[in-house]
Amino acid sequence: MSRKVVRRVILLVGALLLLWVVSVPVRIWWDARHEDHRSSDAIIVLGAAQYNGRPSPVLEARLRKAQSLWEDDVAPVVVTVGGSAEGDATTEAEAGREWLASNGLPADAVIAVPEGDNTQSSLDAAGELFDEQGWETAVLVTDPWHTFRSKALADAAGIDAVTAPARSGPVVQTRESQLRYILRESLAYYRWRLTGESGQGTLDAF
Repeated sequence: MSRKVVRRVILLVGALLLLWVVSVPVRIWWDARHEDHRSSDAIIVLGAAQYNGRPSPVLEARLRKAQSLWEDDVAPVVVTVGGSAEGDATTEAEAGREWLASNGLPADAVIAVPEGDNTQSSLDAAGELFDEQGWETAVLVTDPWHTFRSKALADAAGIDAVTAPARSGPVVQTRESQLRYILRESLAYYRWRLTGESGQGTLDAF
């Protein structure tokens, strides 16, 4: 192979890599502005911080969105996910289940999956539940900037998912915060695609 051909191949690979890098934040921005309420087997509420059973503002916003979807008959079951931090008396999933139960959902309409310390491990645990129940489809409830990566992680866990982001709470307040979240989500997505590990994402720390 001549040097000229090698240079062209290197330039082509570099251009494709650059296009991929640039496309990710654009796709995050695009997905954040859309939602899908298709009929599904379950609604999955991705975890966020809780304080001894009291959902943080981020988690409560997600739970309110899930409650609205359930009331609209989008799915018969809401699945809450998320483990606990060191010293916590309960888990994100259990705090979410209790909030939904205390706000009108019957006990048999909410399943807690109290596992996972980030989006990837939580969705992997949810994927195991889906396999056990014979479910395939889900509506993911998270925050706008988290939707693109969450769908990709759900697909890797064997869940055919669309997203219906919560559009309230501290993550959608200012243009500056939105840009910061898009950047962090982009970096988390690059890491996952390149290493297979998602790590702590944009909103897992709330």
